[in-house]
Amino acid sequence: MGSVRWAFRCGSWTPSRSEWLLANRCIQREERERIGQFVFAKDAKSAMAGRLLLRRFVCERMRIPWSEIRLDRSPRGKPYLASPLKVSSDSGAEPPAWSFNLSHQGDYAVLAAEQGVQVGVDIMKNTMPGTSSVPEFFRIMTRQFTAYEWSVIQSASSEHLQLAAFYRHWALKESFIKAIGTGLGFNLQRVEFHLASEPLTQKHVQRQTKMHLDEEEEEDWIFEESLLDADHHVAVALGPAGKAGSAAFRPSLPPATSFTLLSFSDLTASASPLTEEDSACWDSFKMKAEAPQRQRDTHTSEQPPVSR
Repeated sequence: MGSVRWAFRCGSWTPSRSEWLLANRCIQREERERIGQFVFAKDAKSAMAGRLLLRRFVCERMRIPWSEIRLDRSPRGKPYLASPLKVSSDSGAEPPAWSFNLSHQGDYAVLAAEQGVQVGVDIMKNTMPGTSSVPEFFRIMTRQFTAYEWSVIQSASSEHLQLAAFYRHWALKESFIKAIGTGLGFNLQRVEFHLASEPLTQKHVQRQTKMHLDEEEEEDWIFEESLLDADHHVAVALGPAGKAGSAAFRPSLPPATSFTLLSFSDLTASASPLTEEDSACWDSFKMKAEAPQRQRDTHTSEQPPVSR
């Protein structure tokens, strides 16, 4: 059984002309055009990092040559591998199917993948709401959490710690929703999380958090939580594929592993260009990067925080 946890710090990535042009050549034409439509350089970098993370994973772990990878999007915008090649293990048997998921928010893009289970990943940055006080922000978000979850969030001793608990709960819920492929119509109060008592730390992955669905504890689901740094919390939801129960599911999981931070060179190590170089890609990106950047983060509005 395989397991992948990769992260790329796109917030501090300042691509050179050669890096950006190479990145654009190594993704599908329609994805390049989509990335080119972003208004902000930050969003373009995050989207590009996500494409490269996904293609690297498919190439290196699913053993599909870079030039033969074809990615499409579901009606909900979720990327998936179109017409995946059948890959046999050394024994000749078909290995368990891979499930993968991406998220980017704050300064990072992350990818989580697992064989034989459903996977969802979500990353959230702990930031102060920019257009309201913390109590007002919480009031607006009241319907997103259960009474029990709000009691945990608001029991923290400072607003900073309350926000950290808020984003931790949000990432857990988003990871589950992304794993099951449900959109915005899912009632988040159906899901309630009971956090592990041990505080989260960097370089350590916790699997003690429990989920209740419709007031019943779900033993079939495991949630991995970790900190990429002091401000970024990431949650990975792992659930049984098909109708397998927890008895068959849990023993098959490999030990929890931390996210590996990749460089741009890592992202493109297995890449092969798919299109000719187009200098207009760099010209467009450079204009966005040099323009006065308004502070833009999904948490600074009074809308629910959403990572991608």
